[in-house]
Amino acid sequence: MSEQRPLIIWIENLRAKDVDLAGGKGANLGELVSAGVPVPPGFVVTTEAYWRFMKVTGLWEKIKNILDGINVEDTKALDEASRKIREMILKAEVPEEIAKAIKNSYRELAKRVGVEEPLVAVRSSASAEDLPEASFAGQQDTFLNVKGEDAVVEKVKACWASLFTARAIFYRAQQGIDDSKVGMAVVVQKMVSSRSAGVMFTIHPATGDPNVIVIESSWGLGEAVVGGKVTPDEFIIDKKTLEIVEKKINPKNIMITYDPERGENVVIELPKEKALAPSLSDEEAKILAKYGIKIEQHYGNPMDIEWAIDKDIKPPNNIFIVQARHETVWSRKMKEGKVEEKESGTEAVEGGRILVRGLPASPGVATGVARVILDPHGPEAQQFQKGDILVTKMTDPDWVPLMKKAAAIVTDEGGMTSHAAIVSRELGIPAIVGTGNATQVIKTGMLITVDASRGVVYEGKVEIGKSKKEEEKGTGVSAEALRELYPVTATKIYMNLGEPDVIDKYVDLPFDGIGLMRIEFILTDWIGYHPVYLLETGKADFFVQRLAEGIAKVASAIYPRPVVVRFSDFKTNEYRGLRGGEKYEPEERNPMLGWRGVSRYIHPAYEKAFRLEVRAIKKVRDEMGLKNVWVMLPFVRTTWEVERVLNIMAEEGLERNKDFKVWIMAEIPSVVLLADEFAKLVDGFSIGSNDLTQLVLGVDRDSQLLAGMGYFDERDPAVLKAIKMLIEAAHRHGRTVSICGQAPSVYPEIVEFLVANGIDSISVNPDAVIPTRRLVASIEKKIMLRRLETIEKMLRSLNT
Repeated sequence: MSEQRPLIIWIENLRAKDVDLAGGKGANLGELVSAGVPVPPGFVVTTEAYWRFMKVTGLWEKIKNILDGINVEDTKALDEASRKIREMILKAEVPEEIAKAIKNSYRELAKRVGVEEPLVAVRSSASAEDLPEASFAGQQDTFLNVKGEDAVVEKVKACWASLFTARAIFYRAQQGIDDSKVGMAVVVQKMVSSRSAGVMFTIHPATGDPNVIVIESSWGLGEAVVGGKVTPDEFIIDKKTLEIVEKKINPKNIMITYDPERGENVVIELPKEKALAPSLSDEEAKILAKYGIKIEQHYGNPMDIEWAIDKDIKPPNNIFIVQARHETVWSRKMKEGKVEEKESGTEAVEGGRILVRGLPASPGVATGVARVILDPHGPEAQQFQKGDILVTKMTDPDWVPLMKKAAAIVTDEGGMTSHAAIVSRELGIPAIVGTGNATQVIKTGMLITVDASRGVVYEGKVEIGKSKKEEEKGTGVSAEALRELYPVTATKIYMNLGEPDVIDKYVDLPFDGIGLMRIEFILTDWIGYHPVYLLETGKADFFVQRLAEGIAKVASAIYPRPVVVRFSDFKTNEYRGLRGGEKYEPEERNPMLGWRGVSRYIHPAYEKAFRLEVRAIKKVRDEMGLKNVWVMLPFVRTTWEVERVLNIMAEEGLERNKDFKVWIMAEIPSVVLLADEFAKLVDGFSIGSNDLTQLVLGVDRDSQLLAGMGYFDERDPAVLKAIKMLIEAAHRHGRTVSICGQAPSVYPEIVEFLVANGIDSISVNPDAVIPTRRLVASIEKKIMLRRLETIEKMLRSLNT
């Protein structure tokens, strides 16, 4: 090691190439300054100082001897070795030249910020830390609100010692990193007096979506977010438009802040009003997003960023970036080509009592014995075995040795960027965070199944995505009991759905897919603006992103079961109700029979807006990997309009194939009369019984007078004959037929008629799923018995 290498370097003089001297954190901070990003002022005690300390004290050989004989899988032995090494470092004297250099730099920092003894953050910066291929995820220590030159020297030494915590030794061993190659630099920066702080990812940490920025925020110091001590506020921002596409304000019950009287950080319980208030304004979130984009562009890689807002400085100059490192999980997967279309094990189950739900932070499924542990060094932790499921309030770096052994992890607190979420994704361990009460509901010794792809913890062993026979065996429920509850049917039982947010409520119902997903709910509740207005204001990407997210929420929850998404079917008066809609919608005397459905898609005034819907479907299928999404065209009148729509879809790269089906709604008699022709264009039909009844009988479905006289009735012989004609024509061409109108949810006799005529699937409202499945099963059984009787009669007649 050269004696000429500096002991101290100021942050603004560092660049990414200086990682060997300043560590990952220090080098990145210097790089951020060069990119024009606001960083708190400070200096770095270099790795040269660390190695010189080791050489002068003679500690390295002693440390090396201890490390050479350690089995990192032995938690007790690892803890003991760590304790010995850190104790040796903390007791050793810092050589005079190093101590003097640190003190002089602290005095210079005091002059620069205009404070006699400023509060500073003393932060570990290992030379292998924050690199693209190895995120140490907080393995070493950071000390906040350090005051005075002597205290800074002591905390620098404590950072050196933290290079040998049990968690750090374990991590390096697992990653194959040679201890002798890792030096420790220490960053000393002016403390940000944090009003709010948190984490920002320039790629979605759970889905890998590169088109959004995810910000998590809480009151006070960022330790509350990074340490998973709260479930933070979440902002998802579109990179292109900087629009906030999703915002969740969570109850943040505590705040970590500096108490000047006690001279230390304290945890404060917040009043309800403060806990429920947004910790970050929309404008601040957008400023942070701009910095995030700038940082990502500078590095050319998705980034994991820590930030803080100083309460003592006037906005907008009060926002600081305190750390930036390469995002490791999705970056590594993309580099290695290991990003899968969809994580396995996301199929819903029909058995197993749900214990808790939370955020699906790291996908996967695991079954094991639960161990509720509140202290990573306590007696319960010593009993933790490989393959157990770790249930705790939150994790920090001390938990990593246990996390490595765990089959899955469940926490009370934390968000998608908490320590538990990040480390679990890196280690490939299923994890659910932010459950709120897992440590209370789940008991040690309980056998549980963690479905971290959907954020659900089940009691007992529940086989996710296995065969029904395996599922019955895993839940401990008899096959007979399951058949009684949810009988198997030849006719598929689908479910109608409008609002994506309610899918979690119904996801465990025994349905075979979503037969009708209306996107009108997404247009009104998730988007709110008329699509043509968004096109003209340059916010088309916002529309595509929000629509895709709403569809994906449902598709991912029930994967691999199909979701049939019906393209928009607002009428002109309903479109006018969207913001900006008055400009684009004509006044119609009868909107029910007017400009709606497919006729809109091919009209020059709306075609570009329809293309946005197509792009959203393509995004869900191609970018998000949800190949279970199909589409349906509403209010179809003619074959030529279907042909034109299919051409538009093809121009956008969305064409029918074995994995992508296009259905049309059979709501108008023309579809029934020309079913043979329509069947050549599409893969299936879905009967809209309300509109079909209206148009077959010439009855206004909204007329209370006619309904009261019995005119509007889906059981009318003319309507039933039209349905039978459609089924027969579709089956002649090998096409499927479903029904998604109100009738099957209301009239059992219609269900019997449909099954008897061979309909392929019936889509009903959520409350009708179970009774319809049971009814269909009984009808199918009755039909089979009748056929057997007929066969027996024929055989008897032949014998006679």
